Amino acid sequence: MRTTTMGRARTRAAVGLGVAALTAGATVQAGPAVARPQAAPAAAAAPCSTAYKIEQRLSSGTTWRMCWRYDSKAGLVLGDVSYQPKGESKPIKVLNSARLAQIDVPYDDGSVEYDDLTGFGFAQGLVNLAPGECPGGTIRTIKVPDAWDPRHPNVKGLCTTTRSRGHAYRMQGDSANKVFQAQGKDLLVYTVNQVGWYEYMTEWRFQDDGTINMNVGATGSLSYGDYDAGDGRGWPIGKGAKAYATSHSHNVFWRLDFGLDGSSKTRIEQYDSAVTPPARGQAAPTARTTRTKVTRELAGDYKAYRWWRVVSATGKNKDGHARSYEIVPGPTTKYPGRGFTRHDVYFTEYNKCEQFASNNPGNCRAGAGKSVDTWVNGQTLSHPVVWMNVGFHHIARDEDQQPMPIHWQGFAIAPRDVTAMNPLTPDPLAWQNGHWQPRS
Repeated sequence: MRTTTMGRARTRAAVGLGVAALTAGATVQAGPAVARPQAAPAAAAAPCSTAYKIEQRLSSGTTWRMCWRYDSKAGLVLGDVSYQPKGESKPIKVLNSARLAQIDVPYDDGSVEYDDLTGFGFAQGLVNLAPGECPGGTIRTIKVPDAWDPRHPNVKGLCTTTRSRGHAYRMQGDSANKVFQAQGKDLLVYTVNQVGWYEYMTEWRFQDDGTINMNVGATGSLSYGDYDAGDGRGWPIGKGAKAYATSHSHNVFWRLDFGLDGSSKTRIEQYDSAVTPPARGQAAPTARTTRTKVTRELAGDYKAYRWWRVVSATGKNKDGHARSYEIVPGPTTKYPGRGFTRHDVYFTEYNKCEQFASNNPGNCRAGAGKSVDTWVNGQTLSHPVVWMNVGFHHIARDEDQQPMPIHWQGFAIAPRDVTAMNPLTPDPLAWQNGHWQPRS
């Protein structure tokens, strides 16, 4: 729940598509002022001072590099993100910048709707982390812009650490005498921001195989000021049926500005597969996949057998294939109540004043619109920005008190042809690129 002890009124307020068949070979001021240029320089050492640089070499040999800063509304912003697995002589640039773009929270009874980033002090709600919350890592101090208490703007609120994620792969040889397996390692970067009764954990996981996971977890408390949903829209909390917690939605948006191989001029491609019943004489149904080149701004929706990728305009892996990142959705409950929440992903042309998915406070041109859906107007994509929308409908339960168990929502981007083989391939298998045969 989202309110303060004043009830639901928060006290910290104001704050064109071308389709082709798929064929082989088709082709703030609490940190440094990290520029967001139209075209980023070639990947190199992160262009920021040591205090605002994150660099981690994982035990598997992969190194992640990035800069960080803290925005007065978006909170943590990561910039100039690059990935260097073993076998690559230099870092591979992935993202110009990555950050949250809104947390929209409408209540089921229509009484309130919160825009936590731009209207309710998300960034100012950064909390101090205890050492035990960042095991084996480092907690950095952030100077919070527009801090509620200007005398104490410094918060020990940024954790960077490493974690195991379980098996990265397992393969048993023909003779069963040799098992190839590895345990995956991640760089974890996170902050916790309190808004009303909620505490949001904003988590970025950088895997040693090149995958990036973006998640927001909501925890904290249920608000006793919301135990008033006697209209059939809430859920009974506590003994009997006297206190009803008001149901509501969390619509979380992320904004990703890709800079693959140091260039912002990436391409967007959409893939759809159609499955048909088996024809006479066939043993199974058939599937045909088509590629759609997304050349203009798009509001997209997931469906079975559909996915998108962001393709480098300049870089190729050692096999000569264009590097790209595939967008991997997580579970979502799409909220139909607002235009900006009705689609899963938006691809818009870069505009420096388009920073937040709703209630955008940027000084844009007159009539430009205040939400991401209004910015999709057919403009040609030369420097696309990706906006992801992941929804969660929170119908409270007895187990949500007290404290409330964390519930997660998010998505990932996974490397597709960034390297010629699995970046974690063990040396004895490195010869098996594109073919396999028994070794003599």
